[in-house]
Amino acid sequence: GMVYPAVNVKENDKAFEIFVAAPGLKKEDFKISVKEKMLTIASEAKKEDLTDAGKYTRKEYGFTQFSRSFNLPEIVDLEHIEASYENGELILSLPKKEKQNLVKEIAIN
Repeated sequence: GMVYPAVNVKENDKAFEIFVAAPGLKKEDFKISVKEKMLTIASEAKKEDLTDAGKYTRKEYGFTQFSRSFNLPEIVDLEHIEASYENGELILSLPKKEKQNLVKEIAIN
């Protein structure tokens, strides 16, 4: 079945931060994608065992799979999202666009 890890979202002046508790996984196990304004964090970790024949067999035990999607607010700078994984926690940093870009002065001719 689907396992949903704990997710915490924090916000400060400069960025949103998403913390995903995912102990026992490696950073290679995650797939993070952004499509339009939708951020998706997915994981699919299969255990691989080396057999005597030197071939990999995939076993279904130790299988962890989840997918979480977030609708991102307009202010998120999609080009500069960063992710890191350490000590069993996936951390995404979603910087906010510079305020200057949101205010456009109209010159009066």
